[in-house]
Amino acid sequence: MQLRPIADHLVVKPLPKEEKSVAGIIIPDTVEKERSERGEVIAAGPGRVLENGTRSTMDVKVGEKVVFKKYAPDEVKIDGVEYLVIKMEDVMAVIE
Repeated sequence: MQLRPIADHLVVKPLPKEEKSVAGIIIPDTVEKERSERGEVIAAGPGRVLENGTRSTMDVKVGEKVVFKKYAPDEVKIDGVEYLVIKMEDVMAVIE
C-alpha cells in the first residue's frame, strides 16, 4: 500500500534521533524518547488550490530532508512502517 498526499501535504519518514547528548553521553534505550522533528520527504502533494483556481508550488521535493514543527505531524502506520503526514506550512527548513 502507498500513500499519495493531496493538496499541500507531505508524507515524511522520520529520521532517527541522535543517540548521544551534546556532552557525548550515550542515551540508553530505556529513556523515553520524543519523536524526531526531522525527516525525509517520501511523497509530496500537487499543492494547495488558490482562490484564483491555480495551484501553489511546493517548496520541497521528494528525497529532501526537512525540519518541521514538533507537534505538526499526524502519525500513520502502513505495513508496519511509521510515516508522518504534515502540511507544507509546517516545514521550517530543508537540511542541506
